[in-house]
Amino acid sequence: MNPVKVIGGGLAGCEAAWQISLRGIPVHLYEMRPTTPSPAHRTGDLAELVCSNSLKSSRIDRAGGLLKAELAICGSLLLEKASDSAVPGGSALCVDRVEFARAVTAALEDAPLVKIIREEITSLSAGGPVVVASGPLTSDELASSVLQILGAEGLYFYDAIAPTVEADSIDRNEVFLQDRYRDPADSAYLNCPLSRVQYETLLSALREADPLRPHEFEDARYFEGCMPIEELAARGDRTLAYGSWRPTGLTDPKTGRRPHAVIQLRPENRAATAYSMVGFQTRLRFADQERIFRTIPGLANATFERLGTIHRNTYIDSPACLDRHQRARSRSDLFFAGQLAGVEGYVESMASGLMAGFYVASMLGGGLITPPPVTTMTGAILARLSDPGNAPFTPVNAQFGLLPPLPDQTLKKDRKREALAERAIQDMKGWIEEQPNVLCPKSHAKEQV
Repeated sequence: MNPVKVIGGGLAGCEAAWQISLRGIPVHLYEMRPTTPSPAHRTGDLAELVCSNSLKSSRIDRAGGLLKAELAICGSLLLEKASDSAVPGGSALCVDRVEFARAVTAALEDAPLVKIIREEITSLSAGGPVVVASGPLTSDELASSVLQILGAEGLYFYDAIAPTVEADSIDRNEVFLQDRYRDPADSAYLNCPLSRVQYETLLSALREADPLRPHEFEDARYFEGCMPIEELAARGDRTLAYGSWRPTGLTDPKTGRRPHAVIQLRPENRAATAYSMVGFQTRLRFADQERIFRTIPGLANATFERLGTIHRNTYIDSPACLDRHQRARSRSDLFFAGQLAGVEGYVESMASGLMAGFYVASMLGGGLITPPPVTTMTGAILARLSDPGNAPFTPVNAQFGLLPPLPDQTLKKDRKREALAERAIQDMKGWIEEQPNVLCPKSHAKEQV
């Protein structure tokens, strides 16, 4: 059997390659790094996390938590490695980035049916199947080849990366350790409390700073879930106090009261030697970042391991190009996964890659399987990618609003989410049980590609 070509060693590509090979099918996994570096990555490891180390909530009454529960049912490699490399993060699944990437890389290097090829793919030749999971930083050459095949316009938005701070440079006398609503003894987040005056002063500084501007030929469109902090500051005096800086569930032990606003710092790794500034994605100039962020309580002498940056994220107009199997309508052996296919978020990319792997394996096994029901978070997200009514298209992430309503419309919000999650988990288990044997792993065959 000819190897399946998977282009891109990010979250989606790694999950797709693993799932295909797990079913006895050889895979060539192409990753251009480190031979050809990207503007955002720092290493040559597979599955390197760029923007944040958080995979969001693990609670099933949260959209991201439900999606992770579905991935666990489906046997996701990356979710397993994320759990193994978890660091304290309250109810969120946060990982040690280095440990996670190394664990995924090692698993794929050790998989007998996976051959990792460190080479940049610049065009899509005929013959497949091929899974394109080249990510939001797809090269211009490959993007051009993709668009030529799809016959559609490309889309893009700008993504912003939050700064990280060295732990030893944080003044612990000015911050307090506490997760929202949790016992401080079992907490991971450091909180920088802001009085009303400090909040208003910081807000003014963010508004007055001069951010980096896109080129004249570029139309900067930001994903709503990852807006730069200065963009949010410009929206209104209360936007941040009621958004990522909200003090809900937190009490400053110095005053015994809830602060006016709180900036949270989340551990970046298992050893907690660095912390990321939650919700501080930014396109400010580096000098302005250091000057403004050091006015935050506890960060006066901060050493920034990394400052915030922006990068262009490329994705295709999936509803115009893809069918329900993440497959190009113009070429039946060409599948897309991850952010290039129009999903937004780490876990969403994993789910997209996992399903692309399932689809390819089933196609080679005799026939494409039916997509997961739209009552599951996975099925709802992927159905959105192929819905022609989803125009103008914007990247899709996990949210309960994607799921069909329950018969009982009288349930309160929290109970409604629990009921939606219970239905989704039951339906995902049922879907797995109903699929042909192709979804039953054959283990990594002894044959080496």
